[in-house]
Amino acid sequence: MPPPDAWQFEAIGTAWQIDTASPLTPETRDAITARIESFDAAWSRFRDDSLVSQIARSGGTWELPDEADKLLRLYAELYEITDGAVTPLIGRALADLGYDANYSLTEQADPAPVPSWDAIAWHRPFLTNLSPVLLDVGAAGKGLLVDLLGDVLEGAGVDSYTVDGSGDMLHRSDKALRIALEHPADTSRAIGVAELAAGQALCASATNRRAWGDGLHHVLDGRTGRPTGDIIATWVIADSCMLADGLATALFLAEPAQLMPRFTYEFVRMHADGRVEWSPEFPGEVFA
Repeated sequence: MPPPDAWQFEAIGTAWQIDTASPLTPETRDAITARIESFDAAWSRFRDDSLVSQIARSGGTWELPDEADKLLRLYAELYEITDGAVTPLIGRALADLGYDANYSLTEQADPAPVPSWDAIAWHRPFLTNLSPVLLDVGAAGKGLLVDLLGDVLEGAGVDSYTVDGSGDMLHRSDKALRIALEHPADTSRAIGVAELAAGQALCASATNRRAWGDGLHHVLDGRTGRPTGDIIATWVIADSCMLADGLATALFLAEPAQLMPRFTYEFVRMHADGRVEWSPEFPGEVFA
């Protein structure tokens, strides 16, 4: 097998890399770019022209894209399991804390509370909100986009690839992939290595990646509208990148035992005091 071809590009505010056995055709690259654009046009809260921004300005009934069903069903399940801690309704609270469309990184004096789930109604393909609500699907959305790009590749006849969206990875290859688990407090160190088999996804999340101010970061508890505290990094391996991404966020807010009965996954997570815990069958090594 020839060495992989690595296509690197920027999209949705982060770095991407797609590794394949041979260079992708211009048509396939165009299809990847178009899929990212359509996803961003629907879900970005940083674009004034996005569907999410329209929902934030007005109540109404909105037709969402096809991928909304699997995304919102996962969110609804995580919302139920975590008693509202994981929710896509944290957008306004995040913006008021400073993670807004202008990246002001300045906390407002009185951040908005997080609405309860009944602020929206989902009847595929329509979402209804009685008053403006700012969605943020960052807990699982980038993972979903990784999966969708995998669909584009497979539709183009590419059956061996790795899509890496800055820590959200989907691996479709007959060769295992070793991935270092970056220490959140020292990016020059690893706390372990994951062995990603064919058909698996890995998602990592850490509070040091998007942090500002005094203890502010992007992982919010929907019950309080405030950033989480005890867990500082998570890694999850699952069969889809969307699921791995959603669970990587959920593990900041819930105990693994709460999630294990409902989902099949393996994990590592690090506490603020340096303790590390991991699932017994996690594929790889943990050094810490």
